[in-house]
Amino acid sequence: MKIISKSILLTTISLIISTGLIAQNKSKMKQINSNAPVKCSKTILINASPEKVWSVLTNINNWANWQPEISKVQLFGELKPESNFNWKTGGAKIHSTLHTVELNKNFGWTGKTFGMYAIHNWTLTEVNGQTKVSVDESMEGFFAKLFKKSFNKNLEKGMQNWLEFLKKECEK
Repeated sequence: MKIISKSILLTTISLIISTGLIAQNKSKMKQINSNAPVKCSKTILINASPEKVWSVLTNINNWANWQPEISKVQLFGELKPESNFNWKTGGAKIHSTLHTVELNKNFGWTGKTFGMYAIHNWTLTEVNGQTKVSVDESMEGFFAKLFKKSFNKNLEKGMQNWLEFLKKECEK
């Protein structure tokens, strides 16, 4: 009886996945935590197509070549949700997992380091032949609460720098 129940359950799950009911939810971008002690949102307009910006932004293994605050980047596997990458920024080693990869539109990951958890999202929107790039991040955990003021200040500066470096690289 249990084997039949498991079989029916697996068949039902398979049907749900194949009809797209679960896949639809997975394609939605994971939102930042609006209640996190550390959060920031920034936007910039880049004189390049969304395809160009996407190719620079999502080439994770190349980040350190144009973003001087980042080093030792390595993507494990393909550019797709649930792939992992390790990187170092501002002296912190971070282990991240992609959660959103929507071609030329949305790109995001979660990251963990030093007892902190972050959600980082990028959105690309074409505006009159240019690309509006919006980036949002939230950070939570013990150190984020403890050093809320300085972490917010550093995150804001770091995100602005990242956008300016991205703009410079895409407009070459």
